[in-house]
Amino acid sequence: MAPNVERILQCIDRGDQESVQTQLASYNTVYAECFFFNVEEWERRKQQELDEFRKNKVRDYVPESDSDFDSGSDEADPDLLLRQRLAAALLCFIGKQQPLRPGVLSACLRTLRILSRDRQALGPLVTDGALLTLAGHGGICSAPPVHEEEEGEGEEEEEQAIVYAVEDDEVVYHDTSGCPAPAAAAAGDGEAGGPDGWGSWETTSEEEGGGQAGCSAGFTADDAATADTNAHFSVDVVVEAGSPTPAGSPGPATPPSGPRRIPRSPRTRGAGGAGAGGPLLARGKKDAREDRSEGEGGDPPEDGEVCRKEAMKTLCNVVYNSPEAQDRASALRLLPGLSQRLKLEIRAGEPTIVQFYELRLLFLLTALRPELRKQLQQEQGVAMLTAGLRQCLAVRRGEDHDEELGEPGQTPPPPVPREASERAIEILKTLFNITYSSRRQPPDEEDAALYRHLADILRHCLLLSYEDEDHSEEVQGHTVNVLSALPLQCLDVLLSGAAGEEGGVNMDCVRALLLFMEKRIERGQKLKEKLTPVLNLLTESCRGHRETRHYLRHQILPPLRDVALRPEQGPTLRGRLVRLMTHMDTEVKQCAAELLFVLCKENVNRFVKYTGYGNAAGLLAARGLLGGRPGAEPGGPQYSSDSDSDTEEYRAAKSRINPVTGRVEAEQPDPMRGMTEAEKEREARHLIGLFNRLSREQIIQPMGMMTDGRLAPLCGQIRSCTVEEEEEEEEEEGEDEECMDQ
Repeated sequence: MAPNVERILQCIDRGDQESVQTQLASYNTVYAECFFFNVEEWERRKQQELDEFRKNKVRDYVPESDSDFDSGSDEADPDLLLRQRLAAALLCFIGKQQPLRPGVLSACLRTLRILSRDRQALGPLVTDGALLTLAGHGGICSAPPVHEEEEGEGEEEEEQAIVYAVEDDEVVYHDTSGCPAPAAAAAGDGEAGGPDGWGSWETTSEEEGGGQAGCSAGFTADDAATADTNAHFSVDVVVEAGSPTPAGSPGPATPPSGPRRIPRSPRTRGAGGAGAGGPLLARGKKDAREDRSEGEGGDPPEDGEVCRKEAMKTLCNVVYNSPEAQDRASALRLLPGLSQRLKLEIRAGEPTIVQFYELRLLFLLTALRPELRKQLQQEQGVAMLTAGLRQCLAVRRGEDHDEELGEPGQTPPPPVPREASERAIEILKTLFNITYSSRRQPPDEEDAALYRHLADILRHCLLLSYEDEDHSEEVQGHTVNVLSALPLQCLDVLLSGAAGEEGGVNMDCVRALLLFMEKRIERGQKLKEKLTPVLNLLTESCRGHRETRHYLRHQILPPLRDVALRPEQGPTLRGRLVRLMTHMDTEVKQCAAELLFVLCKENVNRFVKYTGYGNAAGLLAARGLLGGRPGAEPGGPQYSSDSDSDTEEYRAAKSRINPVTGRVEAEQPDPMRGMTEAEKEREARHLIGLFNRLSREQIIQPMGMMTDGRLAPLCGQIRSCTVEEEEEEEEEEGEDEECMDQ
């Protein structure tokens, strides 16, 4: 039986906490695993997306969410209005100075989390008062927003004003409209100072600039880190790496407003879908973290932690689903308070059950608001997240200031717990967002030391084992994304450690990257998003480190022995990469060809030897190397002069290898055997005429190689035949027809 929302609203108006808790418990049980949307409208939108794809062959139509649609009806949906009224009443109820029992507060916040899944009902949740209320219950201290003073503006906003007071690391704010928001939780306690290599814990007091970070947050890299914008997001659904782009630019900043003031948001639609059944409920995905915490033994979490977790989940949903909320969260300076909270928790050394959702919110803010990436980076965000990542992996600082795994004398280190790996994934996604632009500019001495320390921690991300096998590959994928964003000169620490088999350096990290690349190639899914980052990382590492290139060359391009197969045939890693050189995705084939080309020291002859001229033609044409060149470009990477040793099998068959296919071809009969010279010349003229006709009809375009090694159209050399040649072709065709008639 569906809960009666009107009855819940009446209980809230009376202030009957016991009845409110009972009614909300029933509501939360029914709607705990559901999302609000109209089934008929959902089917219509999916069909529209399919039609757009068939028409344009690209996914130009990207819906915002399954809960965000226009039904075309002018009639307001009563259920939607009830949800909006319930959200507004709950925000006012939890924002009063009247103390609430922990169970009542937890039930209210859980209901708000369920309501925050519906984009149409977000109007009451995207106001400044609502965001500050949720942040306060989540333990986030919001810094006072700075408003620019304009000339001629003498009147002050009195209605819905927020009064701030900072006392002992605690910010207290009240809504003068009559619904005072609760005081934010204290920033925390503990000793001053940070871990080694971190720096000070205090955040800067100056207003940080909000300029564009100049980087793409995803992910992709994912991210790459990237969240799938086709699927509706809530904290209950695990978001993959990547960086979603908000649909539409955020609106202008608005004055703070309290939870009692419920303006009609321009993004709140009055129609929730018409039709027989009205808005229905669809089953969602329950938060797996709750199932694990309930099923595991030990002491249950405190009521305060449960309330903080529910508030953070709601904030994540609201920030992701509403560009207006993203804009207001930036204006209200929630990021400094969130980062300060994380710094104190990481310093304490004991992560709470809320830290995962704090990291998730930090990722969403940096992914959706470019100016916050730069702000977090300026507030020592890289150092903070590096320390948090080291804590997740249980990496300790050794005597020689290198990072070591596990306890002294413990070999091998234990697998990383599931909860720790989940936090590490969120940290890696955020690190990619704020370091993506680092490769574009050379770092100074301080940043270089910071990035080298981060790369040292990332090396352990590749080498450690994890309790959850799926998390193992996901952590490695996000690690590759972050490594790709770091300056190349800071990646030499990947070869540090015990002496290995290549020039006295350790190849464990490179071997882990190679195995990761093989696994991604075998799966063959989303190669552009999942494979190209590791291909680019290995390519750049080979250019910068001779030991890495030498090791990968022996693993990928061993000396040729079997020349009976084409280079793209066979199960070897070389064969798989050569097959990718003709992949339909341009970026995938370019990255695969670039890696093989660098492994061949950018030598054209050696590149053709291992891949075949047909497979290599694309990269050679793009670089202007179709005419061949003995070595690398002047000013480019300098390679050693060691020669490519050939095996006895290759030397014996070298003269019979077809350079186009890269293998020994079976002998074919001579098609011109028995023809006179006149017949050969006549056949050649006939072929030229056929090519000329195809060129005039724009079926093909004849190309020629210029002096710089690049292809260019043969403007008049073939297409502009003389009139005599054309008449001769017509005469020859007429003679052929007469011979056939006879």
